[in-house]
Amino acid sequence: MKELVDLDLHGAPYGYTPMGDSRKEMEGFRFWKQGYWAKLLGDDMKYHISALYVIDLQKFRSIGAGDRLRQHYHALSADPNSLSNLDQDLPNDLQDRIKIYSLPQEWLWCETWCDDESLKKAKTIDLCNNPLTKEPKLDRARRQIPEWVEYDTEIANLLSDKPVDESTDDSNSDDHDEL
Repeated sequence: MKELVDLDLHGAPYGYTPMGDSRKEMEGFRFWKQGYWAKLLGDDMKYHISALYVIDLQKFRSIGAGDRLRQHYHALSADPNSLSNLDQDLPNDLQDRIKIYSLPQEWLWCETWCDDESLKKAKTIDLCNNPLTKEPKLDRARRQIPEWVEYDTEIANLLSDKPVDESTDDSNSDDHDEL
């Protein structure tokens, strides 16, 4: 994470990872390459995913980015069909006015959008939805992240070993049946 903290955002108030583009069989699902997004982004800008991002708070505050994002949100929110993915649509929609630095793709790998070869360089994994398989995220985690099962089991064990809250302990109650 220190690498992200020290990263030069080249004057941008924040950096996001662009949506993956290397898994060819997903081409028809890349909504950012068609319609509104294709027209807005053109050839010069990328559509970025919000699953991982970094903010230069000094720059963000100095340019009033929060106020500008809020104003733009209020203007767009009047249309119920806009901003379906608010956390990423809003900054992407404003990137011609509030620059987004594109983080290197290895910062966020997603099996849906990124090819298998690029997984070798991945620093983080996003368990994003796949419109083809509709695989549940927990199933995907168990399949893609070997240590997930161990961590999940450990947490389940910790939760099952929780001490009983005495205020709700009914073991001394006269209202139960005995065998």
